[in-house]
Amino acid sequence: MNRRFLAIIGLLMLGTASIGTALADRGHYHGRVGVVIGPYWGPWYYPPPYYYPPYYPPVVIERPAPPVYIEQSPPVAAEAKAGYWYYCQSRGGYYPHVKECPDGWLKVEPRP
Repeated sequence: MNRRFLAIIGLLMLGTASIGTALADRGHYHGRVGVVIGPYWGPWYYPPPYYYPPYYPPVVIERPAPPVYIEQSPPVAAEAKAGYWYYCQSRGGYYPHVKECPDGWLKVEPRP
């Protein structure tokens, strides 16, 4: 019974040792258990392989050019620029409505 008791205690200690490493590694157990017969000169612990982080290309943000506003003056009527209205007596109308005047145009002061 004494040997059985020691075997159970040994297994419990081995299990407790593996639980400690599992908790230290956030629940992922990476421990190794092996049996060595004879002399062994290698290291007892092999570190886990190094995993390189994934490569993410740099993010390029292209900012659009700011909008350009051009202020324009309000349009001015052609009659106001000239200062006169042009009347055709033979056709009986003023310039933008009458396109041609055979007798010639008559300058008239604009009336509001």
